[in-house]
Amino acid sequence: MSDAEALADRLETAARDVRAIPKLTGAADLDVADAYTVQRTVIDRRLARGERLAGVKMGFTSRAKMIQMGVHDVIWGLLTDAMLVESRIDTGRLIHPRIEPEIAYLIGRPVRSPADVDAAVAGVAVGFEVLDSRYEDFAFTLPDVIADNASAAGYGVGAWHQPRDVSNVGMLMEIDGRAVQTGSSAAILGDPMRSLRAAARLCGQAGIALEPGHVVLAGAATAAVPLPAGAHVRVTASGLGSVEVTT
Repeated sequence: MSDAEALADRLETAARDVRAIPKLTGAADLDVADAYTVQRTVIDRRLARGERLAGVKMGFTSRAKMIQMGVHDVIWGLLTDAMLVESRIDTGRLIHPRIEPEIAYLIGRPVRSPADVDAAVAGVAVGFEVLDSRYEDFAFTLPDVIADNASAAGYGVGAWHQPRDVSNVGMLMEIDGRAVQTGSSAAILGDPMRSLRAAARLCGQAGIALEPGHVVLAGAATAAVPLPAGAHVRVTASGLGSVEVTT
């Protein structure tokens, strides 16, 4: 068994048993390239079990987060069809459930290079991402979080709208009718389209094609907040409507 497979085992076991584990970097010499290999190993196992690749999620899309983590580029993770949340998510199956508001893009034609991506957008929507770090205390280094599929646990999107400028869209997240986060899509690299283009660039470098029907979560407009059990969450974006989820 390769090191990547052994580390993937640890992450899969943590998710399955809903039990946090120590950081991988506490015992393994893991750099960013190695971490993406671990991430891909976990996802490939899920695809082998019948899940389908559904898109990409972007992370560290705020300048403040990049500075905090000491990086100069975004990170990314992969979405599968099993991660799509229609209306309800069981937080009892998550270790550290959190939620954040997102701008989502729908891919309408194959993307083979970053030059293809602007014309490939078929729709835009308000969305949310459910996060769940598999590490103790939700604490990790850069390679740790990359290996853990950038903390991805689930996602949902509202109604799709025709492509439009969403560079400065006001966003609101409410839990049980109480506003818990407000922000703007401008927090996503200044314009979520920049994040979409970065997704195309990174996918190309990794040999992963963005295909029609894939979703790209461009990044969070605000910080994530804890997602309690028995809650109703609504995320609203000006001009894009809202999306809701119940736990």
